[in-house]
Amino acid sequence: MRKTGLRELKKQRTRNALLRAALELFTTQGFEQTTVDEIADSVEVSQRTFFRYFANKEEAAFAVQDVVESHFLQALRERPPGESPFEAMRAAVRSAWDTVGEAIEEVVPVELHMRTYQMIESTASLLAVHLRRSAELDEQVARLIADREGLDVETDPRPRVAVAAFTGVMRVTGRLWGQGGDASMDAIRDLTESYLDHLVPALATEWRTQAGTEQGTPSAGRAPERTRGNHAP
Repeated sequence: MRKTGLRELKKQRTRNALLRAALELFTTQGFEQTTVDEIADSVEVSQRTFFRYFANKEEAAFAVQDVVESHFLQALRERPPGESPFEAMRAAVRSAWDTVGEAIEEVVPVELHMRTYQMIESTASLLAVHLRRSAELDEQVARLIADREGLDVETDPRPRVAVAAFTGVMRVTGRLWGQGGDASMDAIRDLTESYLDHLVPALATEWRTQAGTEQGTPSAGRAPERTRGNHAP
């Protein structure tokens, strides 16, 4: 048992070292410019050792993102059944951000994760993979929501529509977080909360009427007594 435990610990340390080296090289000299040999050499292992842990460079680039997505999916599965879909997804995101920082730090610094996110967004080949992965995650979440609500996702469009809106916000906040100077989990959690606060109003109100009401002057062509929140979008 002890030997097995030490062996697994050594393997995990090797994987983490390879991952950190890969992300450092990707973010400093470019994903396309970095070779597997360079990654392996920086950790003083063979190319063959790299391929024991990662199928290719792409898998290494998205390894930490896998951790983030897994935390969210697990948190969503654990939400109480009485919550609405939006409440469940929002609470799951909040819960995930409360714990994922520690999980990321076990592998790489959060700051390196942020730089990796920026690198993915600015690398055409990785951005295409990122968009495909995002679509796959959307489908997983939509099916989870459909199961929670007792719906057939193939015949009822609401789970996919709700998830598309919600994860759209998550992608926006992720991109803005990656562009910012604060790489903390608190920063992305606060940014996410702020944008989610605007999701329902953005979908359920007439923006021009809302702006006019807040400024004290109704929008042109609108009756003065019509205010936000008392009419259909």
